[in-house]
Amino acid sequence: MLNKKSKIFVAGHKGMVGSSICRELKKSGYKKIITIEKKKLNLLNQEKVFKFLKKIKPNLTIVAAAKVGGILANSKQKHQFIYENLQIQNNLIHGSYLAKTKNLIFLGSSCIYPKNCKQPMKEDLILSGKLEETNDAYALAKLAGIKMCESYSTNYKLNYKSFMPPNMYGPGDNYDLLTSHFFSALIKKIYQAKKYNKKYIKVWGSGKPKRELLFVDDFAKAIVFFMNLKIKEPFLNIGTGKEHSIDWYVKFLLKKFNVKLNIKYDKTKPDGVKSKMLDVTKAKKYGWKQKENLDNGLYLTLQDFYKNN
Repeated sequence: MLNKKSKIFVAGHKGMVGSSICRELKKSGYKKIITIEKKKLNLLNQEKVFKFLKKIKPNLTIVAAAKVGGILANSKQKHQFIYENLQIQNNLIHGSYLAKTKNLIFLGSSCIYPKNCKQPMKEDLILSGKLEETNDAYALAKLAGIKMCESYSTNYKLNYKSFMPPNMYGPGDNYDLLTSHFFSALIKKIYQAKKYNKKYIKVWGSGKPKRELLFVDDFAKAIVFFMNLKIKEPFLNIGTGKEHSIDWYVKFLLKKFNVKLNIKYDKTKPDGVKSKMLDVTKAKKYGWKQKENLDNGLYLTLQDFYKNN
């Protein structure tokens, strides 16, 4: 069991998810949170990662480091998404094992599920069908990470578990239109359209696909909640159990920004999967509950966005 003095290494502490997990750990009273700057430790370098982990000997490693991006980045940079994610997670998972770290948390994504998965998506449906082509490289890397954690836990009697969130948003999000996810891209587009008095915004695809959104601090709370729990499943879904169409999110944000704009859907661009809502029944059975609603989550997100834009 972990305690407040346990050494916890958070890989990827500068990202939206990693920074949220660090804040939540501090809030929960954990005293020994270990982080390291990218320029001091390149997670793609196996020798250096192994050496670092053996030196610090964490009681828990949290793998929040990953190469991530939206539909454009995922489809155009498949070679980087599969190589970098496999390399990072292999180094951290095997390196933690070599350092005799008994606990590890691996963060995945809802894109691990098949393209035409039955909705809502239950944990036992992974590998039951073809992946969505636009992000299959990223999904394959995440599937490998889940199976690696499961195998190490079984073979070496370790507590290496994985958690799958849906699309996330919150403080520290990426708003670069070439690499961001859909929600942060919409925030940036609407903000810029309002700022420069534009008449319309252009949105990728048809607006019909449905997406589930989770506030990043809710996910961080879930990680801290499950840290000290023994779960029998190799991985759990962590989500809201609700989804809306892209068109719904666009109109929701237009209201929040108090601006009227024409919406032009660019149907030459891909939609991605039609729907990908997580079934969170198993996580709820352990007593976990999602707390933040979209209104308040957006308020906190925009406070951070305005500060940095």
